[in-house]
Amino acid sequence: MKKLQSAVLIQKSSFDFLKLIKNNNDRDWFNSNKDAFLKEQNFIEAFADALLIELNSHDTIETLSGKKSLHRIYRDIRFSKEKTPFKTNWSGSFRRATKYRRGGYYFHLEPDNSFIAGGFWGPNPEDLKRIRDHISSDPVPIRKILKNKTFVSTFGELKGEQIKTTPKGFAPDDEAIDLLRYKQFLLIKKFTDREVLSAGFLKEANQTFKNMRPFFDYMSEILTTDLNGIEI
Repeated sequence: MKKLQSAVLIQKSSFDFLKLIKNNNDRDWFNSNKDAFLKEQNFIEAFADALLIELNSHDTIETLSGKKSLHRIYRDIRFSKEKTPFKTNWSGSFRRATKYRRGGYYFHLEPDNSFIAGGFWGPNPEDLKRIRDHISSDPVPIRKILKNKTFVSTFGELKGEQIKTTPKGFAPDDEAIDLLRYKQFLLIKKFTDREVLSAGFLKEANQTFKNMRPFFDYMSEILTTDLNGIEI
């Protein structure tokens, strides 16, 4: 495993290619440089494969390969005011296996804007209601997780979109109102370009994912049991 970690790096050329896309974001240029793109994408696939192996050493992942984890470089411009056709980042995501393991892992690699993230981007209304019910009933467990030294040093604080008002069905003076306002539950750690291009980044990325587990375990439990702790 150590040999694998030392061999799989994010290449500087992969960042350089993203900068080229940013300065030449049109289909003609991209098509004429497709071979260079595929070469750099292969490097990212190798990193994602290695990261998947690391993840499976401490979690069970549904995603089958690094290649399948990667997001397309092509932007969906149908409903966007920004019409440039290509993304200027490499990214990928890993799904945890079975309905009892909730939460997802994500990596985003971009010059001056790289981060490792995870959590719950868009919980459906039923899941969001269940999360809020559990937190309102007993906010102590999640507050303990969010105040844990490792959590704070890794992620700082819980992030994600929040509503400005009181969620329907809850009291404005609920002791957990600050947590009940969340619509998303995201854990994010940013990395400098130097950190991403270093030999230790694979290990750091995996450790960041590993540090999400207490939060994921808590969320998995409350999303698969009722308020009495009975499996649903």
